[in-house]
Amino acid sequence: MVSLSPPVCDFGRPAPDFDLPGVDGRRHTLASARGPKGLLVMFICNHCPYVKAVIQRIVRDTTELAALGVGSIAIMSNDPTDYPEDSWQNMERIAHELEFPFPYVLDQTQAVAQAYGAVCTPDFFGYNDRLELQYRGRLDESRKETAAAGVRRDLFEAMRQVALTGQGPPRQIAGIGCSIKWRSS
Repeated sequence: MVSLSPPVCDFGRPAPDFDLPGVDGRRHTLASARGPKGLLVMFICNHCPYVKAVIQRIVRDTTELAALGVGSIAIMSNDPTDYPEDSWQNMERIAHELEFPFPYVLDQTQAVAQAYGAVCTPDFFGYNDRLELQYRGRLDESRKETAAAGVRRDLFEAMRQVALTGQGPPRQIAGIGCSIKWRSS
């Protein structure tokens, strides 16, 4: 397992479009996922210890962001060949067990992850109401272990600011996660 940190936020970069199947049996697009005040696009998977450490906080934060008008979507782009925990069936199971308040979709071709420049799981992309990138940072100070209760909620605070002002914070702390498991050519 390789740990990577995504690059810093490329402010204003437009959100690439997508049309992906969700574990809810529906197809989801950029337009259907966005909220009136913005959109959080998350690249996650089921097996990554970094994701496992924060998944309950992701559910909490996306629920609270929805109340502020920010939509959320989680994209699984890993090749499950060597990581069966990332299979479609396990995506369905995890989304159901944890009652995801957002669509959980499969990027089987990995074209969406490439278009976004996603490098790891979790990798967060926060957009304003014009779908311009405003946040590319960590959820909080969690790593492979969940950080202590009460730590600063970096992602939530940044996206709340985006919902209120249309702009993300100028200072952002990069996240860290497992490298995306790219298909071998």
